[in-house]
Amino acid sequence: MTFEIFMQQLANGISIGSLYALIAIGYTMVYGILRLINFAHGDIFMMASYFMVFSMVNFGLPWYVSMVIVIIATILLGVLVEKTAYKPLRNAPRMSIMISAIGVSFLLENLATYLFTGVPKGFPDIAILTQAISFGNISFSVATLVTPIITLILLYVVQFITNKTKIGMAMRASSIDFETARLMGININRVISTTFVIGSGLAAVGAILWGSKYPSVMPLMGVMPGLKCFIAAVLGGIGNTTGAVLGGFILGMAEIMLVTFLPSLTGYRDAIAFIILIVVLLVKPTGLLGEKVTDKV
Repeated sequence: MTFEIFMQQLANGISIGSLYALIAIGYTMVYGILRLINFAHGDIFMMASYFMVFSMVNFGLPWYVSMVIVIIATILLGVLVEKTAYKPLRNAPRMSIMISAIGVSFLLENLATYLFTGVPKGFPDIAILTQAISFGNISFSVATLVTPIITLILLYVVQFITNKTKIGMAMRASSIDFETARLMGININRVISTTFVIGSGLAAVGAILWGSKYPSVMPLMGVMPGLKCFIAAVLGGIGNTTGAVLGGFILGMAEIMLVTFLPSLTGYRDAIAFIILIVVLLVKPTGLLGEKVTDKV
């Protein structure tokens, strides 16, 4: 293997890992507070892609206006899901909330199939992201270059919010002890809504960057990325935002390097994520940066 090919694949691995990281943050934040795996998160990512298609293709809006609309619409969808599917079950057994999350996932997938049909739609071309740049014999798109940068910037923003703001302090208190935080006067509903706002906003950014690399939008497109981002969150230590980003990078690099060094196993690219999940659960169930916690009964 030449040095150019290795560097090309390294850039691709970092880029796809960054996308996994962006979406994984939403999983890990919701779990940190509600102890709930939001199975609908991948489908919110899918809906964000459709919002982008309709904003640019059907309504002919410029990309920078469409991006703002997509982020706002995705946040509203995320909050709507929380208010209708999760809030009424706040005091219900955890299994009931999980079943509700799975139900929302199927609802969004089938709603998208009914509204948009199952025929793949082309993601609109955002010239500023799809144009190619070259460094010697290495060539990749602007999206590949900026995705890790955007991910790290957004991670810093999330860390600033959770560590330096009043709502962030409330989020951290809720993640440590939900019931005690409620008794201490913290507005739990506001905290949870803020968590869904942040997670859904990151999913929207991830969908825009994903579409620039993989320009095909379909109702089930969120299933596999959603599962992989959940695995990334578990790998890094679910409930830990930095861990989610680290897990995303590791998972992305593992996928690309498998294809690079063992091309005969290309068909098993998706399987590597599940192998990693099994190994993590066997060796270090709390993840790389996770802390051992005891569930309250």
